[in-house]
Amino acid sequence: MTEHRTRGVPPLRGWPRQGWLARLAERHGELFKFAAVGAITFVVDTAVFVTAKSTVLEPKPVTAKVLAVLVATIVGYVLNREWSFRLRGGRGRPHEALLYFAVSGVALGINAAPLGISRYVLDLAQPAVSALTEHVADLVSAQIIGTLLAMIFRWWAFRRWVFPDEVGPLR
Repeated sequence: MTEHRTRGVPPLRGWPRQGWLARLAERHGELFKFAAVGAITFVVDTAVFVTAKSTVLEPKPVTAKVLAVLVATIVGYVLNREWSFRLRGGRGRPHEALLYFAVSGVALGINAAPLGISRYVLDLAQPAVSALTEHVADLVSAQIIGTLLAMIFRWWAFRRWVFPDEVGPLR
């Protein structure tokens, strides 16, 4: 019996071969790794955002969001380069990093836009709404809507421009 490999992603050891989740992970391992990195950076992003917004950047939620995304982007580059897209690339690291941060800069704008709309267009801020409504609106617009839109864009752009080629296990 031959072992199925897709895009250089090794099969997950210890998983039942017949399970649909195992087959899905083997076929889309890169996407699963990207999603795992996304989950980790989401936690980093949320922790920095909530901390900054609750302390030193209380009157500047969009600035707090930008700072949080920048910190999460640095963590994401290291994890994506060394794990998610480890078998891709072919560019020199400086060029790859420059492209990664350029794509992430566009994604930063995509991520912050829903928060800006929530705060400054829909006026979901105090005194127009309660403090609880403001915090919920900030979290939903920045952490859910903005993050989902930016994640979709990053997945497409990273595979298209930053890590476009498969280079094999020697990388």
